[in-house]
Amino acid sequence: MTTTAELLGGDPPPKLSDDEARMARAAQRCIMAALDYSKAPSVVLVNEDSKDGEPVIKLPPVALRLMAQILGLMSEGRPVVLMPTRHEMTTNDVASFLNVSRPFVIKEVEAGRLPHRKVGTHRRIAYEDAVAYKTRMLAGQQAALQELADDAQELGLGY
Repeated sequence: MTTTAELLGGDPPPKLSDDEARMARAAQRCIMAALDYSKAPSVVLVNEDSKDGEPVIKLPPVALRLMAQILGLMSEGRPVVLMPTRHEMTTNDVASFLNVSRPFVIKEVEAGRLPHRKVGTHRRIAYEDAVAYKTRMLAGQQAALQELADDAQELGLGY
């Protein structure tokens, strides 16, 4: 089974220590507070101890907001994966992503429920399409569970 790290060609990130998690949370709060009060078109990061001539980093606020979100997730111990939106996946990768079998993915592709393109004889599925399919799949599961719960209520099964 392919892990997300293998899918992206890297090693999984190490787990943060408690101190690192606190630092990440504090950094997230500082960034978000600065962005909440600033309507500037860009944000410049400087080192107060730097001498003249040292480089300064200029970032768009949207980049800092993304970094703050990543820091927040890291501080909670949640894994973070950055992937280009136009990334394409193999049927094996999609099966791993959806936690289903490869034959199931191929069946869904052939039935037209999962868009794809062919590269020679191989199928490639856009990451966005895999995410959209997963969202539809989870919504269907939630609807089925709700229907079961409603039926149980009607039958007085005590759930």
